Amino acid sequence: MQPSIPDAASAGPARLTVVVPTYNERGNVTALLKKLTLALAGLSWRVVFVDDNSKDGTARLARKHAVRNPNIQCLQRIGRRGLSGAVIEGVLASATDYVAVIDGDLQHDETLLPRMLARAQAEDADLVIASRFLDAETKVRGLSAYRLAGSRLATLLGRVVLRTRVNDPMSGYFLIRRARVEAVAERLSPEGFKVLFDIIASSPQPLRIIEMGYEFGDRGGGQSKMDRRVVLDYLSLVVAKLSRDLIAPRMVIFLAVGASGVIVHLGVLRALLFLGFTQAQFIAAATAMTTNYLLNNSLTYRDRRKSGVALLTGYVRFCVVCSLGLAANVTVASLVSEHGEVWWLAGIAGAAVGALWNYVASSLAVWR
Repeated sequence: MQPSIPDAASAGPARLTVVVPTYNERGNVTALLKKLTLALAGLSWRVVFVDDNSKDGTARLARKHAVRNPNIQCLQRIGRRGLSGAVIEGVLASATDYVAVIDGDLQHDETLLPRMLARAQAEDADLVIASRFLDAETKVRGLSAYRLAGSRLATLLGRVVLRTRVNDPMSGYFLIRRARVEAVAERLSPEGFKVLFDIIASSPQPLRIIEMGYEFGDRGGGQSKMDRRVVLDYLSLVVAKLSRDLIAPRMVIFLAVGASGVIVHLGVLRALLFLGFTQAQFIAAATAMTTNYLLNNSLTYRDRRKSGVALLTGYVRFCVVCSLGLAANVTVASLVSEHGEVWWLAGIAGAAVGALWNYVASSLAVWR
């Protein structure tokens, strides 16, 4: 017999909040609620669905269940996308001491939740991670060979940054003290998908961590928030943490795009030198500026991506911003050079100021 979803009569002070980030997962909402009801029988709990404005009615269905049970809540985000931001907002909307994060695609084993909470309370842990890689023999059915290899490589890279050894810092299934997230919330990046890694790396004091193995299952449906750009998001987050948050993850991607623009510029310049240097330089600069704009629109600011007429007007603003950045670059480099500094130091100073101007001005004037 299938368990029923509890109504308001069974509501009470919650001991655990389960945060479920969703995107086009209407077909999984009722099934997940039934699974949670069965797994958490005997516990007082609540669930927060954080939906990124799904077009399939995920939020509507979650609110329909919430009418019968006030311990079911839905946060519908408009104009914002990404798992990390959804998790952060869901955790901060909770009131229980412990919060669990679980995917809405039914790949995570919800029966592990009571044991995760029990161990956290018994061992006074800050964080309990459901690890896919704790046991070398554990099967990981829901990942392709490509994604599995990528996850393991990302784990190895993450250990360079983290101050503690964990087997699966990329896990999307974990239980944590809400206070530990609140303490670092302002330092967390809302972009990307590796919020657990971000929390661990951002914590000023080492967290008391427990890992529990489980078998990662097949996807139950819905639309994944993962795509190839997640790799870039993760690498930018690693660089940001290595810089001790001096450089924002978004700025890392912006600078990487800028570096690609230099390569494009030089390639076009070399190919068109037969036109004369001035003409070739102008075309190369325009080409590099265009590719930088399109890449930034697709990668750096993909959560604010422009299309249609806005793509064209944004391009004009981007060209103006970069022209002013070029002027700042030349002015600063000249001033530093006039003070007797070596040419390369003057060049670096000018480039740094120009890049900073371009990033800040683009964020405010183009992708605001």
